[in-house]
Amino acid sequence: MQHKLYIHNTLNRQKELFEPLNEPFVGMYVCGPTVYGDPHLGHARPSITFDILFRWLRYSGYKVRYVRNITDVGHLEHDADEGEDKIAKKARLEQIEPMEVVQYYTIRYHNAMNALNVLPPSIEPRASGHILEQMEYVQKIIDNGFAYESEGSVYFDVEKYNQKHHYGILSGRNIEEILENTRSLDGQSEKRRSVDFALWKKASPEHIMRWQSKWSDGFPGWHLECSAMGQKYLGERFDIHGGGMDLIFPHHECEIAQSVASLGHSTVRYWMHNNMITINGQKMGKSLGNFITLDEFFTGSHSLLTEAYSPMTIRFFILQAHYRSTLDFSNEALMASQKGFLRLVEAYERLQKIVPSKETSVEIKDWNTLCMDAMNDDLNTPIVISHLFDAAKTINTVYDGKGTLSETDLNMFKAVFRTYMIDILGLKTEQGDSKYLDSYKKAIDLILTLRLEAKQNKNWALSDKIRDELASYGFVVKDTKDGFEWSL
Repeated sequence: MQHKLYIHNTLNRQKELFEPLNEPFVGMYVCGPTVYGDPHLGHARPSITFDILFRWLRYSGYKVRYVRNITDVGHLEHDADEGEDKIAKKARLEQIEPMEVVQYYTIRYHNAMNALNVLPPSIEPRASGHILEQMEYVQKIIDNGFAYESEGSVYFDVEKYNQKHHYGILSGRNIEEILENTRSLDGQSEKRRSVDFALWKKASPEHIMRWQSKWSDGFPGWHLECSAMGQKYLGERFDIHGGGMDLIFPHHECEIAQSVASLGHSTVRYWMHNNMITINGQKMGKSLGNFITLDEFFTGSHSLLTEAYSPMTIRFFILQAHYRSTLDFSNEALMASQKGFLRLVEAYERLQKIVPSKETSVEIKDWNTLCMDAMNDDLNTPIVISHLFDAAKTINTVYDGKGTLSETDLNMFKAVFRTYMIDILGLKTEQGDSKYLDSYKKAIDLILTLRLEAKQNKNWALSDKIRDELASYGFVVKDTKDGFEWSL
């Protein structure tokens, strides 16, 4: 059932027909989080984007090995080569072991991803668990003449590499110009050029996380972990490498250089990057006061939020924009997403209650093909959602008694919603504990039954009060010939 999937390849900046190297096996590597703080909206977008790709590839008949790493060493404060390790700094300030920091925030990250219905990867390696592989990778680059040792650290020689290969192939940067502008820095640093990047860093005396190597007691550079672990679990050539567009340079550019310097060729065939999330038009950041953690979304505890939002509302909000488009957050946009998601949930629930007729009297479309075509067009989830809304209008028409569906067409609707809304987009129709939800629904039904009795007794004041109070809490009550309906 494999489809003709077209994906945008950052490497050549155009859509390409996806053709795996070893069909039907697909190797996919995605840069995971650096676990030194609570997961936030910026973590959610790449996780959901590549969760969609993972789901679609498997639905399309491929066997997928999905590797998503955990960065728990080497990600420094100021840039990839300078400053204090973020995890080590937090451990020092809190007077705990670095791996306590790693474990605490890894668990919180996993809990958040589970709430967002992000499927776990096939393999989730940690950088600290692959130090030997990274040392071996460094040595091979040195042996091939593209790295040099300096005061116990090892740096990648970008100028020498660029003489034989193209450093800047992914980001499109003019490295020759950068090299020319950095020649005046000679002698001012361990590095020959400021553009050179660390493969291995000698640890300062106060640095907590360190390992013994032939060069020094130190730790691997940030860029190295993905190259080493990608090759270990997916081989010297694999299909897809993904992450946020902020990783294109320098992280992914350096990965390409490392693999070519080590192996003589690049390991990745398709590079995929999701765009950033902005908040009210500004880039999200702690310094701007607009940095919102996922837990703050789920509890409504941030000053920019007027209420708590469910994980599925957050997921739906992210999927309403194409993964390569900038996604601008505002409380108003999230409220609109919440209403849109609930409309789909309501249509799905109504679909289960429709009784089939002998024939179909409403106009229908081949929504399965329409949704499939949208997914095959570079994972166009906004178009899939628009098709589901279109189908929901027909469902509501039939539910309201203004049309009929045959059993065949009714089953088609159910299959489309089950496949695309639930299995592919990963939108769960219920949140939280099912027993709690059942009790909640029964309580609302009881209140509206009492209102119905008040109406029958011509107690209009009480009937109106119940309706108006529920409306103030966000409930929409609709009187029907059989009693009532309600939605939130």
